[in-house]
Amino acid sequence: MRRVLPAWPVLEQLRRRDLKALGRTAFSERTEQLGPRTAKADEVVRSVCPYCSVGCGQLVYLKDGRITDIEGDPDSPISGGCLCPKGAATFQLVTGSHRTKQVLYRKPYGTKWETLPLATAMEMVAQRVKQTRDETWEETDPKGNVVNRTLGIAHLGGATLDNEENYLIKKLFTALGVVQVENQARI
Repeated sequence: MRRVLPAWPVLEQLRRRDLKALGRTAFSERTEQLGPRTAKADEVVRSVCPYCSVGCGQLVYLKDGRITDIEGDPDSPISGGCLCPKGAATFQLVTGSHRTKQVLYRKPYGTKWETLPLATAMEMVAQRVKQTRDETWEETDPKGNVVNRTLGIAHLGGATLDNEENYLIKKLFTALGVVQVENQARI
C-alpha cells in the first residue's frame, strides 16, 4: 500500500494545491520535454497569407530547408499576428499529405483524370496559348487603326498574387498582345 499511495496523482495535486491538475501535476516525462516547433528553426521567413486579399503577415519557420511551422506575424500592421482559420491552416496547405504533387489532366469530355509530367503540361499550355493567339490575332481594328492584339485570351489574377507578380503577368500578357488583363491584388 505504501508504494501506490505516494504515486497517486491526487496526493500530488493536494500537496501542490493544484486541485484541478492544470499545473505541473498534470505533466509527464514526455510533456516535460515538449516544446514549440518554432524553437528549433534554423531560419524564419516573413511571408503573406495566400488565401485572400487582406494580406495578413505570416512567419514561416524552416529547419534544414523544410517548413516546420507557419504562424501569424505579430509585426504585421494588417493582422498584428492574428490569422483566420484558413490562414492558420497554411502549414497543412504546403505540407499536407493530401496535397496533389503532380499535374492532373482531364481530356475534353473525359470522365477520368490522368497524370502528366510537368514539362508535358507546360508545353500543352504554351501550344494552346500560341494557337489561340494566332487564330484570334488582329493587326487592325474595323476602322483600320493598328491594334496588334488578341481578344481571344484574357487573364484575371487572384487575390493570392501580390502586386509584383501581377506586374510581371501584365508584362507577359501585354507582350503577347492580350489586352484583357485584370487582377484582384490588394497587397
